Amino acid sequence: MKLLGIGSRIEHKKYGKGVVTNVTSTHYWVTFIDYGLETISLDAEFDSIEITEHEVDTISLYDIETTLKTLLKKWSDISEIVPMADKWKGGKIILEPGQPGLASKEIPIDTFFHKIIMVRDRLRVMEQKINSSKIEELEKIELQQYLTRIYGSLTTFNVLFKSPNHNFIGEKSK
Repeated sequence: MKLLGIGSRIEHKKYGKGVVTNVTSTHYWVTFIDYGLETISLDAEFDSIEITEHEVDTISLYDIETTLKTLLKKWSDISEIVPMADKWKGGKIILEPGQPGLASKEIPIDTFFHKIIMVRDRLRVMEQKINSSKIEELEKIELQQYLTRIYGSLTTFNVLFKSPNHNFIGEKSK
C-alpha cells in the first residue's frame, strides 16, 4: 500500500471529492467539498485523483493551526479565560475601615477576580518583553527575580482560582 501525501486529491464513494490534509499512522484526514473534515482509514476504498508523495517532514493544517494558536497566546495581549472557583461566584469583598465613622466598601468578587487576572496577564506580557529585549542577560535575570517575587506576593489570591494550574507561583522554597 502506497501512502498518500498531504495535498493528494481523492474521491470517496460516501463523501465525494476531497483533499488529504493530514496523515497519521492509521488515518487520512480529508477535507471533503460537501462533508468537511472527515477521517478515513489508510486502507479505506477510494479513488486517487491526484497523488502527492508522502514525505516525513510534511506538516498538516492542524499542526499549523495549533502552532499559530500557541504563538498568538504566548505573544499577544489576549487573556485566556480563567474560571473562578464556584464557591466565590456571586460573592463580594467587604472592606471595613479601621477608623470609626467611615463607610465600608463592597466589591463584587467577580470584578476583583477579573482585575487579578488582568494583573497576571500583564505581568506575563512584561516577562515576555523582558526576555525578548536586547538588554544584558544579567539585567534580564534581575528583572525576572522581581517578577518572581511579584508572583509570590500574589499567591494569596490562589484561593480564588477554580483550577490549581492557573495559580500564581512565586519563588520555590529550598
